[in-house]
Amino acid sequence: MEPAVTDKVRRRIIDYRMIWRWHFYAGLFCIPFIIILTLTGTTYLFKPQIEAALEAKYNNLAFDGAPKPVSQQIYTAMHAMHGATLTQVEIRDNPRDALRVTLNDNGELYRLYVHPHSLDILKAQPLDERFMAIIKNIHGELTIGKPGEIIVELAASWAIVMIVTGLYLWWPRQTVGWAGVLWPRLKGGSRLFWRDIHAVTGIYISTFALILLLSGLPWTSVWGSGFKAVVAATKPASAKAEWSSNRAQDKQTAKDDHAHHGQASPAKDMGADMGTDLTGIDALLPIVRVLNLPAPVVIKPDGDRMWQAGSATQNLTARRTVTLSADTGAIVKQTGFAEKAFMDKVVLTAISLHEGHLFGWFNQLLGLLTALGLLTLSVSAVIMWWSKRPADRLGAPVKLDGKPGHGLLLIIVFMAVFLPVMGTSLILIAVLERLILRRIPQFRNWLGLT
Repeated sequence: MEPAVTDKVRRRIIDYRMIWRWHFYAGLFCIPFIIILTLTGTTYLFKPQIEAALEAKYNNLAFDGAPKPVSQQIYTAMHAMHGATLTQVEIRDNPRDALRVTLNDNGELYRLYVHPHSLDILKAQPLDERFMAIIKNIHGELTIGKPGEIIVELAASWAIVMIVTGLYLWWPRQTVGWAGVLWPRLKGGSRLFWRDIHAVTGIYISTFALILLLSGLPWTSVWGSGFKAVVAATKPASAKAEWSSNRAQDKQTAKDDHAHHGQASPAKDMGADMGTDLTGIDALLPIVRVLNLPAPVVIKPDGDRMWQAGSATQNLTARRTVTLSADTGAIVKQTGFAEKAFMDKVVLTAISLHEGHLFGWFNQLLGLLTALGLLTLSVSAVIMWWSKRPADRLGAPVKLDGKPGHGLLLIIVFMAVFLPVMGTSLILIAVLERLILRRIPQFRNWLGLT
């Protein structure tokens, strides 16, 4: 064999082994977080159904007589919270449902359920303690704040690397037939079965998993903030951001938004001592109902004698807001998805897809199948590693001496730039390996660095 051919073959082997090691270590780091994010993400996928079940006992309440005016119900909730500021009210189709009132009490948001006839407060709960808020907190920051956001972004970035490298390793090479490639072989023993389950599941869910991961990047701390800055540079300085780039900003934006909407004009009627003018809201509700905004529909004070009604549907592309005059009931302004900037449309579409509500139940089904596929990949990977790991080593593919090909180097640089948190971790790992791990025989052998 000619030297040039030999060198080409050797470089190909070096590249393959390096990609294999990347896949192994990416999986080793990602799997615990993939399991956490998959379980919480699947739960959040069914947020509308779960919240409807949790709140069912507050719906269609039995009582004699007519419900009290909504303004009176709101006033009762505000009085119960010692004059907390009104932020928004959910407009229910059934007047016998408990009224959902959100109040701002010195920066803390609460949701109160008011009986429409007796005006009893059936429940008062901080928004941060709602079940779905807890799930979202785990999913976005592992309940530990900024460090958790960075860890989640790091895990998501390496998960992208894991899927891309997995596709490269799966690609058929000198394969006879499609067994083990497109469907698992069931009669080759336990090790072959789990290898095939891992590979076949990976190829079928890889596209959906990548879409899920990439569509979640706008929410991340580093990548999301950078992307948001780029988008903001293309919009007018006064244009409001359409999404938050991290959990801390998400929480602060919610509080600021609620505080802003709670600053209504001096009261003239019910709610005078609370600093919120509820005059005219009862007459606005029938007008809002005929607008056919996608449920759930909320209404909030919006400045001087104005109210803003809007859809809070999980499908962000279907949301609309309408500003109405409390004095005349006239519609002052309407905004919807069509009025958004192009990049805002792209991101809002991606977020709706990520949360499973862009195209109804089928989107939820795809999200569920993708989550089950990721769990299958994680479990099968652990079983494969555990069943064949050496007693004295971690079991990573042994690293070969030699430089990777130029094509692989370009891919590494691109991924490191595109996913900056992953790129930073890659540099730290390379420095740690070269300066410390390779110099200690026990670590060098255990990690397969020879």
